[in-house]
Amino acid sequence: MKKQRCYIYTRVSTAMQVDGFSLDAQKEKLKKYADYQDMVVVREFSDEGKSGKNVDGRPQFKEMLELIEAGTDDIDYVLVFKLSRFGRNAADVLSSLQKMQDFGVNLICVEDGIDSSKDAGKLMISVLSAVAEIERDNILVQTMEGRKQKAREGKWNGGFAPYGYKLVDGSLFIAEDEVEVIKIIFDKYINTTMGVAAIAAFLNESGYVKKKRQNNTIDGFAASFVKGVIDNPVYCGKLAYGRRKTEKVQGKRNEFHVVKQDEFMVVDGEHEAIIGAEEWKAAQDKRKTTGVKRVKTHSLEHEHILTGILKCPGCGANMYGNVNRKRHLKGGTYRDYFYYACKHPTGTTGHKCDYHKQWGQDIVNDAVAELIKKMVTSPDFEKGIREKIAARVDTSELEQELDGLKKKMRQLEVSKDKIAIQMDNLDVTDSMYEKKYDDLQKRFYDKYDEMALTENHMDEIQSRLAHIRRKQLSGDRIYNFLIAFDKLYDKLSDAEKKEFMGTFVESIELYPERLENGKFLKHIHFRFPVYYNGTVIDDISWENESTVETVVLLSKGAKGPVNLCSARTEVERRMADSRKVKVDFSLEDMDLSEFKGKATYEQIKAYVLEKTGLKVSSLYIAQIKKKCGLDVGENFNPAKSENARQPQCTPEKEDAIMQAFRHFGII
Repeated sequence: MKKQRCYIYTRVSTAMQVDGFSLDAQKEKLKKYADYQDMVVVREFSDEGKSGKNVDGRPQFKEMLELIEAGTDDIDYVLVFKLSRFGRNAADVLSSLQKMQDFGVNLICVEDGIDSSKDAGKLMISVLSAVAEIERDNILVQTMEGRKQKAREGKWNGGFAPYGYKLVDGSLFIAEDEVEVIKIIFDKYINTTMGVAAIAAFLNESGYVKKKRQNNTIDGFAASFVKGVIDNPVYCGKLAYGRRKTEKVQGKRNEFHVVKQDEFMVVDGEHEAIIGAEEWKAAQDKRKTTGVKRVKTHSLEHEHILTGILKCPGCGANMYGNVNRKRHLKGGTYRDYFYYACKHPTGTTGHKCDYHKQWGQDIVNDAVAELIKKMVTSPDFEKGIREKIAARVDTSELEQELDGLKKKMRQLEVSKDKIAIQMDNLDVTDSMYEKKYDDLQKRFYDKYDEMALTENHMDEIQSRLAHIRRKQLSGDRIYNFLIAFDKLYDKLSDAEKKEFMGTFVESIELYPERLENGKFLKHIHFRFPVYYNGTVIDDISWENESTVETVVLLSKGAKGPVNLCSARTEVERRMADSRKVKVDFSLEDMDLSEFKGKATYEQIKAYVLEKTGLKVSSLYIAQIKKKCGLDVGENFNPAKSENARQPQCTPEKEDAIMQAFRHFGII
């Protein structure tokens, strides 16, 4: 008679399994059973440290099923120690058993005395596997209910302490070396116009270093960290329970994910609050208004190209886009005028910023674009930039940390399942059953807390990586774009121009007012070295450049011929000083009529365009000067006829010109 052939399958979910369930103990008993039944053991399969909640996490089990399906060893049975070793999910147990039986292979559970080749055995397998799954779910429900009750009592529910607190004997106490950061975050958020990103930047720029906790290797502050602090009621003395919930993935068997909940339980905690109730309410009120993305309704294609790059001449904070929306004189439609302005009445240093000038966006945008055009058309630039441009930000450290966190998350999942199995397999007759169960339950809580913290940390890093990648362009792409900048830039959308500027330019500083020569750009700092005027530079500065232009009218005298000295730069001025000519002259000999009004017509036109977006002619300026009783000077382009009709300045442009007169002190 041919001997029956079998596979042996063993599994433990943890190396700490109780005696009688270890791999060696299972194998020994199964081999003895095979010998007793005169079976030939063809192969042995073993999954160590694997949960039985589903098949996917057990590679040896899957390999065994594949061999059965292929008919490789022509076996008759699979021997397992108990049905719980074969699986704990009723659907998976029955599905795997059905697949085995389709190929003529049955299951024997030695300890349970079950043989699937018999009708009673198959029925017993169905019942026991369903009971095992229900029992496992009940343990989880009971565990979470215990945790909820602990939260109702205001006690810390286990896991790591939130930033600003430390754990002492399971209770929260304020961490003196971290609490200052928490107070600064709430103070800046409530009492300034700063958002979460600006607060994170302020902390980093002010030298604050985040304490590295929970395997965190990044000591900088991110916007997601600041947002998490502002949203956490623990800082006002409350405890939240149920902010996240593990839910089944729709359409997937045995797959779950953590979902943030809109409604959750908040109770008074036993710990000391870091901020007061009024501060907490003020922060939450602001979150409701600023935490909602606003939908644009006008100028949908427009973007504030230099937002966040342009620096306020008064306080150094970022300047932001502003819009002055005016109704058309004929009614019905709006026209938008866009400006850059400082929106920090209280700056990051706590001092009030009194710089109120608004710069017309078109003027500033065009000036920066024109500078870049001149730069990139230089032969030196095209020749050398490829060697100098490199990736702006090295994300390898963040990516490495993210990989480590993903690995840790998988380990926590396995550990949590192991603890559940241990709780399931405890001997209720053991005198230490209650103590062991409580210890395992506490470890189970801690794993859930650690998983939530790990997921938060992963979200923070992924958010930072996404932010970096949105702004980061490859060196080749920047190079190719810059070389053809003068041809491509004007064809880009505002959004594409903004992306490019944010990638290429680190910051732009302005003079508080236009200089006499019309310049207003003071300093531009690039994100990587570039070529300019034959030199590799990181920035361009006009701060130390002298723009004094002195024109002196000299009369011929005893000393020699007429001289005209013009010193345009600091260097040229010094050279001129070395060959001075001593002369006498009188202001009476000079025509100063152009300067009596304190501003030229071109200056008035430029000011009106900046402030209102309106273009005014010299004729209009002269008309308003006459209305104000001011001298308009000699007209070198008079009308051909005394009765010739001239266009009259509109009321809107008249108001703008009058505003310019007041600005320059003309009236």
